[in-house]
Amino acid sequence: MKKLNVLFVTQAGIIAALYVILTFLSSMMGLASGEIQLRLSEMLCILPAFTPAAIPGLFLGCFLSNLLTGCTLIDVIFGSLATLLAAIVVYQLRHHRNPLLLTAPPVIANMLVVPFILKYSYGVPLPIPVMMFTVGIGEVISCMVLGSVLYFALDKRRLLFHQN
Repeated sequence: MKKLNVLFVTQAGIIAALYVILTFLSSMMGLASGEIQLRLSEMLCILPAFTPAAIPGLFLGCFLSNLLTGCTLIDVIFGSLATLLAAIVVYQLRHHRNPLLLTAPPVIANMLVVPFILKYSYGVPLPIPVMMFTVGIGEVISCMVLGSVLYFALDKRRLLFHQN
């Protein structure tokens, strides 16, 4: 079995830590949870386009963020799985250079999963379609807008992410 490469583990750890820090920052501003949420950490969901290490990094970062910010067990599990699924799809689409296509999987995954978590784990009384819209708006801002900015900033430095 091939040993995990140091660069891979380092990148995954840094991405997980950044996700946690940015979620805490969003939480301190009152933006990280609820039916209207804007997690700055979601911009990092573009990173699987650059490195496969982002897949476990984003999953672990989301898991730890949800756990440490007092989310329900259902949110910790299913919110993290939505992020994992989105990261895998972004990685599969990595050869496409269109940041809007690359940022769509986390938007879609969270729009489909988070409203049900909000409804059945937190008892938010809004209808699911309304929460799909509100969660979607936050995801569009964090993933598509901020994620595209991050994509263009990192695309010029793509060689930094290459695995040996």
